[in-house]
Amino acid sequence: MTPSPPPATGLITAAFGRHYEIELADGQRITGYPRGKKSPYACGDRVELEHAADGQAQIRRHLPRASLLYRADAWRQKLIVANATQLVLVAATEPSFSDELLTRALVAAESQNLRSLIILNKTDLTAQLDAARARLAPLAALGYPVIELSAAQHPEAAARALQPHLAGQCSILVGQSGMGKSTLLNALIPGANATTREISAALDSGKHTTTHARLYRLPGASADAALIDSPGLQEFGLAHLTRGEIEQGFREFRPHLAACRFRDCHHRDEPGCAIKQAVDHGAIHPRRYELYLRLGQA
Repeated sequence: MTPSPPPATGLITAAFGRHYEIELADGQRITGYPRGKKSPYACGDRVELEHAADGQAQIRRHLPRASLLYRADAWRQKLIVANATQLVLVAATEPSFSDELLTRALVAAESQNLRSLIILNKTDLTAQLDAARARLAPLAALGYPVIELSAAQHPEAAARALQPHLAGQCSILVGQSGMGKSTLLNALIPGANATTREISAALDSGKHTTTHARLYRLPGASADAALIDSPGLQEFGLAHLTRGEIEQGFREFRPHLAACRFRDCHHRDEPGCAIKQAVDHGAIHPRRYELYLRLGQA
């Protein structure tokens, strides 16, 4: 009896809810559908397929993941990307950005052992530049790289500044709407034709321009270098992380956690709390401690 051929595999390059764009080994792209009602797949997943007709296939399962970045609240979870190696957070001088959202995303990235890079975009808009720098300073002090650029005004310079940080990485672009992610993507990947829209100044927030995650190959880079664009976020729930995982997500907490008097210290009102002492002595920035307390309440 002739053995059946091994199942085909592919890479999810775009996720559209209940169907997916999948790249096969020969470069062909087909549409894949999950079994059943659930859609447990993310852009960046490598999947096993059962071929069907007319450029379509059924997804049997995802192959083992190296990482899975997602957000969750008390009711549901939202997959963002699988198998990424680096989180690229995009902030801007205008509209204003949420340092709490950045912190939440960084904690989620730390839980998956992802590298992190922060971009401060729209530096040509100088009215709020100093304020934006000040809000990012606590993160820069922790060793998170912060790159300043203006993707709209100087796209080639922006691409040159970022290329060394993206080489050899599968990076996921994350940020609030209006931070300029689509403009940045166009600078890095000519021909991506990402849609850009003007900022809604009245609402001090951007209009959503990306409705699904999509993977792009970086021109001139190694085969494993990719950039995944994701829809703009206004929140980043961490309901899937334990309190201990959130603690570990604050990298400056780690040297002090074992010194707390109580093993289950919540770092609020307990006596002998090493985290509060570190805040008092300047080893932990007060804003970072405040954000930790806010995350613990969420």
